Amino acid sequence: MKQYLFSYGTLQKEKTQLELFGRILQGSADTLKGYKAYAIKITDAKFLAKGEQKNQLTAIISEDNNDCIKGTALEVTEDELLMADRYEPDGYKRIKIVLESGKDAWIYSAIEFINSNGK
Repeated sequence: MKQYLFSYGTLQKEKTQLELFGRILQGSADTLKGYKAYAIKITDAKFLAKGEQKNQLTAIISEDNNDCIKGTALEVTEDELLMADRYEPDGYKRIKIVLESGKDAWIYSAIEFINSNGK
C-alpha cells in the first residue's frame, strides 16, 4: 500500500534517498499548514556519523494557523517507512498529519515538541 512521507529536510535529497532506500523516490511539492519548522541540535552520534549536520529542523505545531512548512510528499512503501524510522535521529517520532493537498502523510518531529504540544 502506498504511503506518503512528508519531508521538509534531508529526506528530500536524492543522495540521501539513494543511500537509504536504494532509489530516488517519487514525490510532489506540498505544504503542512499550522506547523512551523524549528531548528534543534542533534546529539545522536549514529545519525551524525552519516554525515548529517548537527542542526536539523523539526516540525512543531504553531499557534498561528497561517504558519506552514513547505516540503515534498514522498511516495514510500511500508518497508521504506521502517527504513526511514531507523534513519531518523534518536528523539524523533513519526506522526500522521494531513497535508494541504488532502493527502494523509507521515512526518518526523522531535518527541520533546510533540509532547509539549499535547500530541
